[in-house]
Amino acid sequence: MRCLKDYKNNKGKILAKKKKKKAKLKLNLGSGSTRLDGYINVDKFGNPDLVLDLEKTPWPWKKNSVKEIVLNHVLEHLGSSTDIFLNIMKELYRVCCNQAIINIKVPHHKNDAFFGDPTHVRAITPAVLELFSKKNNIESRDKGWANTTLALFLDVDFEIIDYKINLLPTWAAKYESKEISFDELNFAITHYYNVVSEISFKLKVIKEK
Repeated sequence: MRCLKDYKNNKGKILAKKKKKKAKLKLNLGSGSTRLDGYINVDKFGNPDLVLDLEKTPWPWKKNSVKEIVLNHVLEHLGSSTDIFLNIMKELYRVCCNQAIINIKVPHHKNDAFFGDPTHVRAITPAVLELFSKKNNIESRDKGWANTTLALFLDVDFEIIDYKINLLPTWAAKYESKEISFDELNFAITHYYNVVSEISFKLKVIKEK
């Protein structure tokens, strides 16, 4: 009887143990020649950790398996057709866990560098990425705006939590020397070409817990 009692106690301890969660992945998508330590470096060309055409979905990672993604001058190259681009956004959402971070850098859409590369197929702007926010979609719908509610249609949800611009040196020098004011700089960014070179976004993935 003692052996049976010990067996039951040991069994209880085994059942009480929690399964260890697998560490979430970090992906450097479209890595090119820029390899990042601690990330899975992924590209269609070259010698990455994983050779993958990002326009072909589904991607090989499991749902909710990724905690961070880097897209450094990549997203503007993807999705020459609307369907492909939307599928990429759906895959980003599927593989990411709740609160995952996606770091995006793209050329500014009013810069010669954007138009000068024939492989750039799509401008990535704050207005584009805001269409993939459910909060923004609901506001647009409730106010009767004509914005396409892509987040609700696709069942994805991304929030822009940080947004930065890099000015071209000429304009940076004008602003830093106080030759132009903040309002004048904003006017230039809105109305002129070749003021901003690059935009950086930080997106947060929002999923139900």
